[in-house]
Amino acid sequence: MTISSASAIKKTFLLLLLLAGLYFAKEFLIPLAVGGVLATLFLPISRWLEKRKIPRGVAVMICLLILLLAITGIGILLSFQISVLTNDFSLLREKSIDIIDNIQRYIFAHLGISIEKQNQELSKQQPIITQYLKDIVISLPSIFGSFILTSVYILFLLYYRSHIKQFLLMLSPSSQQNEMNKVIDNVGKVSQQYLFGLSKMIVCLWVMYGIAFSILGVKNALFFAFLCGLLEIVPFIGNITGTTITVLVAGVQGGSLLVLTGIIGSYGIIQFIQGWVLEPLIVGSQVKINPLFTIIALVIGKIMWGIPGIFLAIPLMAMFKIVCDHIEPLRPYGFLIGEIENKKPAINFINKINNWYKKNESKNE
Repeated sequence: MTISSASAIKKTFLLLLLLAGLYFAKEFLIPLAVGGVLATLFLPISRWLEKRKIPRGVAVMICLLILLLAITGIGILLSFQISVLTNDFSLLREKSIDIIDNIQRYIFAHLGISIEKQNQELSKQQPIITQYLKDIVISLPSIFGSFILTSVYILFLLYYRSHIKQFLLMLSPSSQQNEMNKVIDNVGKVSQQYLFGLSKMIVCLWVMYGIAFSILGVKNALFFAFLCGLLEIVPFIGNITGTTITVLVAGVQGGSLLVLTGIIGSYGIIQFIQGWVLEPLIVGSQVKINPLFTIIALVIGKIMWGIPGIFLAIPLMAMFKIVCDHIEPLRPYGFLIGEIENKKPAINFINKINNWYKKNESKNE
């Protein structure tokens, strides 16, 4: 066995060991990772408050209060929209029954499977659905406990951030401490940039979907706009899921073919605006992971950590990219998972307008 092959086997073994550790320690790591990512989001706020002579402990508590108010506000808004949707629940139920009946008749006419046998197969799925709902109810105390633990992590990570940073610098050799300091700062900035960008993106999507669905005459347009925007938390998959739900419910509510086509067309236009204009302007190139590794990160995150893994996949991958970019042996991996560095045509057009405006402004001066 050559030295290079032995080194490759060693690296593969270490990678598998790392993945196994992440999987088996997920109950400990998930709240800590969520707390760490959210702590970076509130780091600028905490620093701003501390510059105003507010003690760090009080500043950190204010940041935590802002987070709780934001979550409460989203919960209230979502509950309100769901309550509006439930007003049409009886109509949705009747239309759903009619659609299921038509599907069963079609299956009987073309496949020869009797309606009684179809009902038997459907009844077999009811215990699975019931068990799934029971699992959700049983997991609620655990979710609440994880939320409390995550809040505690946010509190103490913000409060002891200087102490933790000094510890990481002490681990590095003196000749590499400046580079380590850059890595720590850039990792924090990338997480902030991603979360701030994601928040702005969701708000923009709410506005665009709300306008599009209202023009098309979709019932409960604001709810579906809210849903499609919120699901942006899961890249690629989230928007497709939200749009699919909107199309299905609109179809059940009696939406015409023109309305359904309009919903799909709106999705395509909004995705074009999001991908070619909003993402480069709001999120920035430093956070960009190419679509292949975005999907890979989401799949690995779901397999290892479930729903929290989906939420954490992109910011953690972006942090990993920053680390790779600053460590010479790992730079090829940072290049591999990064986006191709080419400016989008829409951004070039916007930059040309900005440059033209600045030139004219300087001439007038």
